[in-house]
Amino acid sequence: MIVIADGQTSVDISGWEPPERDIYEEKHRNPTTYQYDSERALRFELRLRTAIVQAAKDLQHSAASFASFKKSRCNAAYWIRTENGGFQMRHDVLPSEAIRDIFSNGRAYAFECATAIIIVLYKAVLETIGDQKFNRLFADLYLYSWEVDSDLRLITIAEKMPTYSGDILYFKNPDVDPEWMEWQGENVVKLGSDSYFGHGIGITNAAGIIAKLNKHRKKGSTESAYLIDQVTYPNYVYLYEAASSRVPISQTALAWLPPEARGRIVVRIGGRTAIYA
Repeated sequence: MIVIADGQTSVDISGWEPPERDIYEEKHRNPTTYQYDSERALRFELRLRTAIVQAAKDLQHSAASFASFKKSRCNAAYWIRTENGGFQMRHDVLPSEAIRDIFSNGRAYAFECATAIIIVLYKAVLETIGDQKFNRLFADLYLYSWEVDSDLRLITIAEKMPTYSGDILYFKNPDVDPEWMEWQGENVVKLGSDSYFGHGIGITNAAGIIAKLNKHRKKGSTESAYLIDQVTYPNYVYLYEAASSRVPISQTALAWLPPEARGRIVVRIGGRTAIYA
């Protein structure tokens, strides 16, 4: 159930776009209480989730290729490839232009699925808050893996819980062939009830992702790939305040945790938060 800070439990969504309305209704029907400081903060999350879904679809059609970190490549006019296969933004370009180049000039890029997730998230934030705010907040972009990113204040909950469009999930391939370690799992963006985007696999359902991963198992393996009980998403409260030009950002936003975190172990590493049962 969705609750606004003043106790409001219903919102007029008649004028909202279908993707935002669908996510709202799905969260509102869930027995978990999702509390927001304001209707604007709620709408920001829904808009960003919708933008994440769209950015994933756009990346699928960008002509950017899948490659391991060892074989990654990028457009040198905007990015410097680091030794570990990540992309460091050049200091003589704008962050907004560097991100958009990946989508408009995809043939110049190849990267791993973990890097793809970060690219999708930054593109979604850019389209949600606009160029000026994006360039102010993300002046030194580094694209590698969502597991090392700190700018988005990512939150990972390592247990089974409801997931929604725009969430980041992971399919694990426990018996991966050592010759194909890049297929040890697939980071995906949830697009709908059973629709996912995984860079290198494309847009398909859970069965399609599992079937692709299973093709890269050890010979004779009988252990299938599977969707693990874990969900990752940006700190929406932090990003909302940052985009609202609140300087300094409140400690509430910096320390914000979802209601699912109550009574669980919370570990903060840099700008990332991990929550365990």
